[in-house]
Amino acid sequence: MTSSAPRRTTAVTGSASGIGRALRERLERAGQRVIGVDLAGAEVIADLSSPAGRQAAVDGVLRAADGRLDGVVACAGLGPQHDDATRIVAVNHFGAVAVLAGLRPALARGAQPAAVAVASNATTLTPGVDGPLAAACLDGDEAEARRLAAELDGTSTYAGAKLGLVRWLRRQATAADWAGASIRLNAVAPGATLTPLLQGGLDHPRMGAAIRGLPIPLGGGFAGPEAIAGAIAFLLGPEASFCCGSVLFVDGGSDALMRPDAV
Repeated sequence: MTSSAPRRTTAVTGSASGIGRALRERLERAGQRVIGVDLAGAEVIADLSSPAGRQAAVDGVLRAADGRLDGVVACAGLGPQHDDATRIVAVNHFGAVAVLAGLRPALARGAQPAAVAVASNATTLTPGVDGPLAAACLDGDEAEARRLAAELDGTSTYAGAKLGLVRWLRRQATAADWAGASIRLNAVAPGATLTPLLQGGLDHPRMGAAIRGLPIPLGGGFAGPEAIAGAIAFLLGPEASFCCGSVLFVDGGSDALMRPDAV
């Protein structure tokens, strides 16, 4: 008799729409169990913009998973067109970090565990992104990050929050409680992807033209969410077993075009 391997369990924030939904569907087609986290339409209902909501998300996933996970994906986020920049930084940086850190012990009990954060090519293509907001995020100072965000536009806040997330991830990925515990931590950096989040930006009177004007060398328009989901699934899977602290750009070549020597 042969025994089949246990079904993998992955927690995905932002699972009800966009990239998160596409990833959920892909993983479930592959036979995996997905524990979704979102504002509605998920196994765990939680708002990642507040510490209490983040804790509710972590606690809910741990209960649903019985304390053991094989994968975690921090996908939930708000777009730069959101009318409250303080919520952008709260969800996109501090919400993602809280979920990844809070669920790390459950990953340590999993099989070939891996975690992925959804960043953005805005971390490299936004002018002035490397500033006080990204530094406050990396310092874990949410009060200061919110204060700074309140003085910035949504685009700068979005990019700074994602840059802080990537830097946090790269510093943590090689640490004893991540790589040292055989937990792989990586990120994807999507370009413009046809999701409700992007549509909100396209509909914005100021941001829409800038989004449409971003060059995408590969052609064919914006990415579909399935393309980003495929990259995330790769980083979660055994083919990426030697990836640690990597940031995979999935943007049709925009970053390479605009920063060809940034290696």
